[in-house]
Amino acid sequence: MKKASFSMNGKETRYEPGQMVLDAAQANGIHIPTLCHLKGTSPTGACRICLVEIAGARSLMAACSTPVTEGMEVSTESERVHKARKMNVELLLASGKHDCLICEASGDCRLQDLAYSYGIKELRFPQDDKFYPTEDENPFIIRDFSRCIRCGRCIHACNEVVVNRAISYGYRGKNSKVVTGGDGPYTDSECVFCGQCVEVCPVGALTEKKAKGRARAWETKKIRTTCPYCGVGCQQWLHVKDGKITKVTAVEDGEPNMGRLCVKGRFGYDFIYSEDRLKTPLIRENGDFREASWDEALDLVAEKFKEIIAKDGPDAIAGVSCARSINEDSYQMQKLFRAVIGTNNIDHCART
Repeated sequence: MKKASFSMNGKETRYEPGQMVLDAAQANGIHIPTLCHLKGTSPTGACRICLVEIAGARSLMAACSTPVTEGMEVSTESERVHKARKMNVELLLASGKHDCLICEASGDCRLQDLAYSYGIKELRFPQDDKFYPTEDENPFIIRDFSRCIRCGRCIHACNEVVVNRAISYGYRGKNSKVVTGGDGPYTDSECVFCGQCVEVCPVGALTEKKAKGRARAWETKKIRTTCPYCGVGCQQWLHVKDGKITKVTAVEDGEPNMGRLCVKGRFGYDFIYSEDRLKTPLIRENGDFREASWDEALDLVAEKFKEIIAKDGPDAIAGVSCARSINEDSYQMQKLFRAVIGTNNIDHCART
């Protein structure tokens, strides 16, 4: 059976029926820039950066929302395409306050990358100077509407990726904005602060409040790890500067979360630097606590267990496993109580 193919930049290119031009290009290692496209969600063609030239079409087409057909002839690098993309980048730059020197997303901004790629040194269009006020009333997310390009990635992430349906478009024309509920603050909406909108924002419109001013993108080292909060095993990137975590993001293709994180996994990392955190075991003597080594503390617990079992039997002891432990730790906990201590008095705090 002959495989479906079309022409891209003069070369025969394979594609799967139903694929968009952008998907087919990516599958064949051909780069087409885009701002609004979000993997796994429905295409919108909102940013107009992924424009391509298709033989026979009167105008340039958005690659993310144009399906491939047999025999189609596509050009992704023509002069006409480059001019249109450059102009659209210029229009987006003029639509907001994209001053990279003080932007939190500098170094991790797709619009900044495109402006550099197309050699844009000055704006040809008048810059908008009227914006909705910045919202930072909640403890996690800063919404700077002066930097929003209305690409819709945050909306797709909320509605199609995590399916929380907390945000959408509001108003029309030049007054359009991304809104929560009836255009109220995040804290009064259906938002659960998973931060998926922050994860996918291609500019500096959505940033993490706790990470503000702590590090530029190029100053951090990314370390992959597993989220410590429950047994799901979500994959994370720790962004580390000078030995301290500045923020946490999800591993896009890492299983099982595939780029998703909950509010605890994304924002609950700063407790490890708390001055109130216990750093060594404590043993109570005469009503006061003293610091002890792990060996001393564990030996004391083991001896107490033995005394209780000898006096009242193994069922006098009960254990509660922590919901923030990994599955393997919970398994070992129940194994300790059932096989070693000899009791079935073992539960899990998720039930409480």
